[in-house]
Amino acid sequence: MSTPRILEIRRGVLEKNDILAHTLRDQFNAAHVLVINLVSSPGAGKTALLEDTLRRLIQAGHRPAALVGDLATDNDANRLARSGAPVRQIQTGGNCHLEADMISTHLTDWGLDLSQIEFLFIENVGNLVCPASYDLGEHVRAVVLSVTEGEDKPLKYPTMFHSADIAVLTKMDIAVAVEFDKPVALANIQAVHPGMMVMETSAKTGVGMENWIQHLITSRENTFALVAE
Repeated sequence: MSTPRILEIRRGVLEKNDILAHTLRDQFNAAHVLVINLVSSPGAGKTALLEDTLRRLIQAGHRPAALVGDLATDNDANRLARSGAPVRQIQTGGNCHLEADMISTHLTDWGLDLSQIEFLFIENVGNLVCPASYDLGEHVRAVVLSVTEGEDKPLKYPTMFHSADIAVLTKMDIAVAVEFDKPVALANIQAVHPGMMVMETSAKTGVGMENWIQHLITSRENTFALVAE
């Protein structure tokens, strides 16, 4: 198969995905549900961050839910369900990323009433390459970077960091122990995505979590104030 043919097929796949993502976003906007797509490499701490996020939002009187993508198992969904939030697992069967049709299909099968929630988190498959190309109808794409991964991750995966709206540093409680050079990491993030917001968190100790929660709440208020206009 020639390279032009491969590019044509890929372009068609992405165009189809973008059309469905636009439809999903319209549905989310109509229900005033803020959708957050969490992306990272494996082991960055997405699930720990999300579990604490769900718990804190519920304690603050908000109504979150989560879709969780993995190649196999429902381990993460079972873990997140401990928060008390509605959670559904998406097993991709080998796909290294989630696509808009997976989100649409699982929302339909789940029967989740969007009018009954305020936040929908999509925990993407652990991968910093493929998910960068697929719009899932989200309002916020948050790239998660743990202090154990090295300061040059943004330079190695610029497409993902450039496409994200916010970077969330995780496991800050062990930053000193792993000799994480925060100024260098921040400089690398800004080199790839100038002006990008960065938040520092630790799901284990709670450091930075209140700021993260408030950012989500404010983002929802601002997003739907704009939609209303």
